[in-house]
Amino acid sequence: MAGKRIERVLVTGSEGQIGSELTRELRKRYGDDRVVASDIKDSSAGGSGETGPYERLDVTDHAAFKSVVDTQRIDTIVHLAAILSATGEKNPLPAWKVNVTGLINALEIARECGLTQVLCPSSIAVFGAGCPRENTPQETVLRPTTIYGITKVTGELLSDYYVRRFGVDARGLRYPGIISAETLPGGGTTDYAVDIYYKAVEKKRYTCFVKADTRLPMMYMPDCIKGTIDLMEAGFDRLEHHGDFNVGSMSFTVQELADSIRRHIPEFEVAYEPDYRQAIADSWPASIDDSAARREWNWSPDYDLETMTADMLDILSKRNALGKLYG
Repeated sequence: MAGKRIERVLVTGSEGQIGSELTRELRKRYGDDRVVASDIKDSSAGGSGETGPYERLDVTDHAAFKSVVDTQRIDTIVHLAAILSATGEKNPLPAWKVNVTGLINALEIARECGLTQVLCPSSIAVFGAGCPRENTPQETVLRPTTIYGITKVTGELLSDYYVRRFGVDARGLRYPGIISAETLPGGGTTDYAVDIYYKAVEKKRYTCFVKADTRLPMMYMPDCIKGTIDLMEAGFDRLEHHGDFNVGSMSFTVQELADSIRRHIPEFEVAYEPDYRQAIADSWPASIDDSAARREWNWSPDYDLETMTADMLDILSKRNALGKLYG
């Protein structure tokens, strides 16, 4: 099956951390009117509703979802609507409903309407007990300990099923922790790696909810956006995998992250008060093998820890000087 041209894109969860920045980049690439943003809430001030079409949408409502696809003449869905790991542990049943029912709706609509593509990201949360923590391979045991991870394994299997059974072009990549200077954390276990930069600039100190030696895979938002679009635009015939690509960029401990910040802000201090999120972090990989993504669609990140830290602190320091650190 050859890949088809992307004409009109619907982004669900467009007001979230990744959705807001991905929508902006997709509109630069394809044109404002060809990328429809959507979320369960009204678009916020300065949000994706200000630069192009916007739909308020509950992705668990199949009829409403299909109506948006029909009326907006959508051929490609980028399905980002989800409840993340830490929030999901507090509300597991809503997490299942949003993360699984929402994806089933996207896949079914793609099947019913013959859409070009559905891209639904997965996560390193799919890994758990029994998988190698270092250089975690593409194919390994998936035994997550969180409802978020369980929903993401389900999503990977559903995506691959719709490829095999119905010929739907469904694809996805396992996001590591995503770090952004543009949007605030959204309820994930890796949120410390974003918040630490804000607190370094604002207060010169931070209290972390995981231990100093906690090492996890991370990625800077520009690489996240690039990788997502690269996968969207890859020829289907090149792909041996579909809904579950490992993607790596960098791995570091909280201590190493703090040290990178201190090279710019020497007085920065970090305290550690681990909470329930420590157990979640301990169940995830410390580093991953992304050779399949590099081979099948030429994945390659641009940033490492030092270049990311320099860029993050430059952006946030300039905003803080204007009294606009948090927007």
